[in-house]
Amino acid sequence: MIIKRHPISSSSNEKITDIVSWEPRYATGILPIDKQHKELVDLTNKLFHACLSKKKDVDAVYNEALHKLVEYVRFHFSDEEKILQSIGFPEYPEHKKEHETLIKEILASAKNYNAGGKFVPNQCVRTLKDWIFGHIAVTDKVYSVYVKGQRKKGLLIDL
Repeated sequence: MIIKRHPISSSSNEKITDIVSWEPRYATGILPIDKQHKELVDLTNKLFHACLSKKKDVDAVYNEALHKLVEYVRFHFSDEEKILQSIGFPEYPEHKKEHETLIKEILASAKNYNAGGKFVPNQCVRTLKDWIFGHIAVTDKVYSVYVKGQRKKGLLIDL
């Protein structure tokens, strides 16, 4: 992952870095999915910035950012799963199971945080970053290769 400077400034006028940046190597070759992955990068960075917020209401900022990210992850996974089913991706069941695992982990962390459990939002963001982008860079590459092969055989025209 490339860490870059972000234009948002804290109260001391220092720049806040993004935790992750989109890179072309993450592209799956399926335009709607790649667009959604870029949005996940943006939402992950927003959640990270919320964790670094020096506002008194950091909990509210963090909870709002986490809620948006969870909803978008659900939307994205649903879209991706529909596409994988429609193209007959042979590893679809395993892929879907990975999606379900991440959603459960995110929701369990958020529930623990909301219940006052010992939880560091910044650590949650780093875990999300590692999981999501490990998933995109590794697991999603498997179906990306499958899609490219199907296109070469003339079995897929466009998604």
